[in-house]
Amino acid sequence: METKRWNVWNEQDKSIDEAAELLKNGRTVAFPTETVYGLGADATNEKAVAQIFQAKGRPQDNPLIAHVATKEQLGRLVTTIPPYVDKLIDAFSPGPITYVLQSNGVCAENVTAGLSSIGVRMPDHPIAQALLKACDLPIAAPSANISGKPSPTTANHVWEDLQGKIAGLLDGGPTGVGVESTVIDCTQEIPIILRPGGVTKEQLEAVVGTVVVDPALANDEGKPKAPGMKYRHYSPEVPLLLVEGSAEKIQAVIHHEQDLNKKVAVLASNQTAARLNADKVQALGNSITEIAAHLYDGLRMFKQADVDVIVCEAFSEQGMGLAVMNRLRKAASETV
Repeated sequence: METKRWNVWNEQDKSIDEAAELLKNGRTVAFPTETVYGLGADATNEKAVAQIFQAKGRPQDNPLIAHVATKEQLGRLVTTIPPYVDKLIDAFSPGPITYVLQSNGVCAENVTAGLSSIGVRMPDHPIAQALLKACDLPIAAPSANISGKPSPTTANHVWEDLQGKIAGLLDGGPTGVGVESTVIDCTQEIPIILRPGGVTKEQLEAVVGTVVVDPALANDEGKPKAPGMKYRHYSPEVPLLLVEGSAEKIQAVIHHEQDLNKKVAVLASNQTAARLNADKVQALGNSITEIAAHLYDGLRMFKQADVDVIVCEAFSEQGMGLAVMNRLRKAASETV
């Protein structure tokens, strides 16, 4: 399959209409959101959605998120919207948050993986918004990468993984947030975080009061209620060791691996990276927000030909750190 790639300069670009036509005709198109690049297909078309699973090599029981442009479009896919969801939508949407609500059956069964609920979000990216309005369809869109690999934050990441497997790619430059949306189960009286992401627990609680984190985040058993819950994700090409502790402890792990004749790469904050010696050192940023934005690019940076192991600093789980550490634990071969 030939993959058409468009460089998109703004939301008025004519290529967005071309991409929308492909989606309306049951094809797959990758596009930028504010979190990561998504691989989209018409969420009401089971055959179109099946192409997402095929291109990614994604397990069939892993549900997809339906993307819409407006609250009115969201309302077309669900049975009810609880009052606290109205508050969350007013505060955070469009934005990096996904609401899991009771499905009304409009979307194909392979979007919901047979569940009675569906995850829906409104992306806060001008190109994504323009595409969704142009096709006027709910678009099922997981991250546009081979299943299990780090999510794509640039069009080149998508091209590397999916060229020849999808119909189109809208190149809108690098994404902003860098980790996927926060997924909130809104089918209960109290909202439950199924996947931490671009909106933090603290931000949610400031709007609606009590918010709980699903204990299943630490449990890979059973049928996943949201993407990213069950399967190993975000894995780089080489083994990743997640090290909890000081720069001195991280350096000791580096020396241990080097004593085993391994070439060692390091991912760390700017402050920690400046204190470490390894074969390759990649600083991810000063703040946890910067670290989140650069995380997947860092995980994709090191190839088997260059290094044997990646040693990564563990971060505080406050704020955005909860999402960063959730991704790193799923990427890690071992935590030290």
